[in-house]
Amino acid sequence: MSNIVWHQHTVNEQQRAQIKQQSSVLLWFTGLSGSGKSTLANALEQALIARQKHTYLLDGDNLRHGLCAGLGFSEQDRDENLRRAQEVSKLLLDAGLIVLATFISPKHHQRQQVRKALPQGQFIEIYVSTSLEVCEQRDPKGLYKKARKGEIATFTGISDEYQVPLNPELTIDTAQGDIASQVESIIDYLQAIGVMQAQNQTDDISLRLGVS
Repeated sequence: MSNIVWHQHTVNEQQRAQIKQQSSVLLWFTGLSGSGKSTLANALEQALIARQKHTYLLDGDNLRHGLCAGLGFSEQDRDENLRRAQEVSKLLLDAGLIVLATFISPKHHQRQQVRKALPQGQFIEIYVSTSLEVCEQRDPKGLYKKARKGEIATFTGISDEYQVPLNPELTIDTAQGDIASQVESIIDYLQAIGVMQAQNQTDDISLRLGVS
């Protein structure tokens, strides 16, 4: 690595974000499998795009089809999976984007590693706090049933611990309320911290998301 030198380009992250009329931030959705991380992030991205914001959604499962395809689910592999997600996120942030990332990321040290890799205030932890009971009832991939039968060796929430975030910027239980109000609460937060400006006109999120 001694012969590799970082090349500093003229155009920087702030300039790329400025022309998009936004600030680049990483919205990190963490929670149990089936908690609604991907559904919530997908709905939020729709709302942001409707506001003409520039975004990218990194889905944990999707990354394992490509960039992280060779990784398993040991603690070491899960750490490496999140390290790669962190590095991809940094590139997208450098492009001036609002990045949405959905990863179970069950351990404190995993989430803290991502937070520490970014400038202060750029990492926004969104704890999707939906209970284990509700997640098991949903079980969209049938993983909880397999875990209960012992067919999955280490499964977060069953045979492996999920460490609840200590000080997340936002906490959302997708079993409470509706997705439109949940999305609106995140947008309100982004406006409050200056990531994006509030729009003057009425912005009916529920209409744009097709929910009531």
